Amino acid sequence: MTAKVVILNWNGEKFLSKFLYSVVESLPQGVGVVVADNGSTDNSKFTVEMFNAAPDIELEVEWLPLGENFGFAEGYNRALARIEADVYVLLNSDVEPQKGWLDPLLIYLEEHDDVAAVQPKILSYDHPDHFEYAGAAGGFVDRFGYPFCRGRIMQTTEKDEGQYDDVREVFWASGACMAIKAEAYRRAGGLDGDFFAHMEEIDLCWRLQLMGWKVAVVPQGVVRHVGGGTLPNNSPMKIYLNFRNSLCMLHKCLPKSGLWRLKVRRWMDILSCVVYRLSGQKEFAKQVLRAHDDYKTLRPALDAKREAVLREAVVLEPPTIWRGWIVWRYMLGRQKSFKGIVIGNKK
Repeated sequence: MTAKVVILNWNGEKFLSKFLYSVVESLPQGVGVVVADNGSTDNSKFTVEMFNAAPDIELEVEWLPLGENFGFAEGYNRALARIEADVYVLLNSDVEPQKGWLDPLLIYLEEHDDVAAVQPKILSYDHPDHFEYAGAAGGFVDRFGYPFCRGRIMQTTEKDEGQYDDVREVFWASGACMAIKAEAYRRAGGLDGDFFAHMEEIDLCWRLQLMGWKVAVVPQGVVRHVGGGTLPNNSPMKIYLNFRNSLCMLHKCLPKSGLWRLKVRRWMDILSCVVYRLSGQKEFAKQVLRAHDDYKTLRPALDAKREAVLREAVVLEPPTIWRGWIVWRYMLGRQKSFKGIVIGNKK
């Protein structure tokens, strides 16, 4: 099974300078590295050239220019279409892998024919004893499309004390660090380029599961993620993309019997607007409303995408969707950790 690590880069010179050596040093023999560049205007290319020119570097990093900024989703689609491998390893430029992180992921994929994608344990770079927001120890969604993780509920991340060191099936693997079989990626149609960024890996994992594949976390592999390298967590654009793309994902992937959840989600998001306004974050409230307006415009195109998804579906709904509402549990039930959440037959 051949594998290539693909780092999608956009003006990430400082992260390439900081982490590229540790990426190359951590890889098993035979695994290549490609930096696919989304039209950077900084010195990213020079940084990779200088890295390859270093006398102690045994593995040359390939530079793959894409010409312009296609965003995370379409950038990866265009890059992976030009890369030959059995397994693609999507890796953010702001990730520091730990020694031996990739081996257990590749072994698990090779030993499990029904698993399409896996992620490692993702810890915070700045607080390495805590899980990182974007993925932690495996991702889930509730029935209304709100994501959460083993190790991260809403804005609260847990301290890593080995409580999630078991390998298990999850709903989504983080796009910050995901190993995915090329066959599964192609059959599912890749990431949805119209998402641009955010929620795109959750949407892909949902479609993969509808097609009969599974997604898992293998915490024996460990990486540390800076997070917010392209869009900071307090960015209005991030709010907009997360809300809009969540609606698009639900529209595409929910069964006919579950489309009522979109109506409920609208009222939930209106409540979010009220909370943002009361807390003085009027720009965030504006972006939530903008997301809903744009979703309405996109619905005809989403109908066509939904038909394509349903044509390939062999199950109505993945069993890894949590049947509750995580926002309610977090805000009123004080659910600050994954402990006690039952999904399928597992906690």
